[in-house]
Amino acid sequence: MTDNFSQQKIIVVASLGSSLVNFRLELLKRMAANGHQVLALAPEIDADTRAVLAKFGIETRSFPMRRAGLNPFRDFQTFLALRKIFRQFKPDYIIPYTAKPIIYANLVGRLENVPHRFALFTGLGFAFLNDHPVGKKWLIRQIAILLYRFSSKGMECAFTYNPKETEDLRNFKLVSPSTPILEVPGSGVDTQLYAASVPNIKPMRFLMVSRLLKSKGVHIFVAAAERLKAKGYDIETVILGPMDANPDAISQRQLDKWVAEKTVEYVGETKDVRPFLTQSSVVVLPSMYREGIPRSILEAMSSGRAVITSDMPGCAHSIIDKKDGFIVKTGDVGELEKAMEKFIENPQLAIEMGHYGRLHACNIFDVHKVNEILLTKMGLE
Repeated sequence: MTDNFSQQKIIVVASLGSSLVNFRLELLKRMAANGHQVLALAPEIDADTRAVLAKFGIETRSFPMRRAGLNPFRDFQTFLALRKIFRQFKPDYIIPYTAKPIIYANLVGRLENVPHRFALFTGLGFAFLNDHPVGKKWLIRQIAILLYRFSSKGMECAFTYNPKETEDLRNFKLVSPSTPILEVPGSGVDTQLYAASVPNIKPMRFLMVSRLLKSKGVHIFVAAAERLKAKGYDIETVILGPMDANPDAISQRQLDKWVAEKTVEYVGETKDVRPFLTQSSVVVLPSMYREGIPRSILEAMSSGRAVITSDMPGCAHSIIDKKDGFIVKTGDVGELEKAMEKFIENPQLAIEMGHYGRLHACNIFDVHKVNEILLTKMGLE
């Protein structure tokens, strides 16, 4: 633990510039308010992000990094860029989150003898999505394991979001057996910003907030919507989120077909999801891959919305089944259809479960409570 009255130089490393505001603003603000000098790093930091962080005295710098894939030449450029920044700033602390920042920031931090090194494991990355990888995917996993093990030596603490992540860190020996692992309730949600409102239930409006990826279960949501509308139910099924260049992405052609058939309404993407949550009855995330703790679920719960999600790690750890909403079997259109139908047949359920979800969010997932856990453990409070 450090002297609470001494200023520490802290580097926070992200894989996406906008996430610094969308997911870590309150943490960054609190560190700055505690008198520490904070530098936030990410690839492609946009002007709006820089402006928001600058208001709180938080410096920002960009560095080159490809979020996906293993390209030795490009990853070495990432390593060199981070090393240059670290040598200039001379941090006392580094706090990276997501896979590549955790690996490369801790690798540089270890080589540069940064005294206090941590990691926020919001997920282990692409290499660990498949339980039984083969071929190239197996090789990528082996490389990732070696990089995690080497870079994490000497790390003070690893933070995880759910028991499955903790189990994998230990089973794959991604961190040293002597490194403590502390589970925290995700990145948290600002329960004042995402204020509760009574769900609109006439008509019942199901909202999915997600990037348009198959692995997020978009096609599962659409299939369930199609079945329910075929039964004659007067419901609205809405998708909010960006298109994606990922090979796993839903194509524009497919999306246009769904919209033309009036199976779903697509409202594009937004920087502020709150108006869409206010208009919704129930939020659906039938994700098909493991998450940390999905932020879209936390925002829905904080807003007083019931949630239907899959039984994948992270998703299933976000809500209490049959209390805040329903947990359904991953990839099972029939189960999702039945869960949605329960709200259609008993609209009051959306209000009751939304109320419990709000209490759950305030008691467990409030961002200020989460940040207090993190900063106390790191000796920065």
